[in-house]
Amino acid sequence: MTTRPYNVADVMTKKVVAVAPGAGFKEIVEAMTRWKVTALPVLEEKHRVIGVVSEADLLPKEEFHERSPGLIEQMRRLGDTEKAGSLRAKDLMTSPAVTVPPDALLPRAARLMATHHIKRLPVVDMGTLAGIVSRSDLLKVFLRPDSELADDVRHQVVERLFPLPSANARVDVTDGVVTLSGEVHDGTLVPVAARLAQAVEGVVDVRCELTVSESA
Repeated sequence: MTTRPYNVADVMTKKVVAVAPGAGFKEIVEAMTRWKVTALPVLEEKHRVIGVVSEADLLPKEEFHERSPGLIEQMRRLGDTEKAGSLRAKDLMTSPAVTVPPDALLPRAARLMATHHIKRLPVVDMGTLAGIVSRSDLLKVFLRPDSELADDVRHQVVERLFPLPSANARVDVTDGVVTLSGEVHDGTLVPVAARLAQAVEGVVDVRCELTVSESA
């Protein structure tokens, strides 16, 4: 049995709240508040993503209200005064948007979020918005049942490296932590088994208690 790695399509939210380029400042804030999100894709025709407007894009307007000369000069150097005076999504948004395809693996999405310091990624398929993936979505994989994780580790690791009947490797999973135990004949495969088990989607940690059979 072969289990493919989880990809973005497996965990993304398909129902996406988005705004048009002409959406007003207040409309954007109301949408964020109502749907409890921190960023919204900005869509043109045919659901094409042209940018993302986030809380960070809206904050310059609040900061600009202080109107202190030092703050204004600082914002001018950072290029934020234009956004502070903007009223529409097309002027407030960050563009081009950082996006990810639905078949991208979860580590790729996580790296994009970390690199660009963002919390949500529009998922784009053939140029069209297909969903959105957030940091919390990437953590869903860690909610997989222990029994499911144990089955995957048995199929993907134990059965491949230590085939029966010669091996006596066991797999136990508690709260996402995998314990590999029992006797095996090839000690060089023990660290390999630990690494492969750690790579199974949803595994929190691996405790390797495998020992080498004296008859090996």
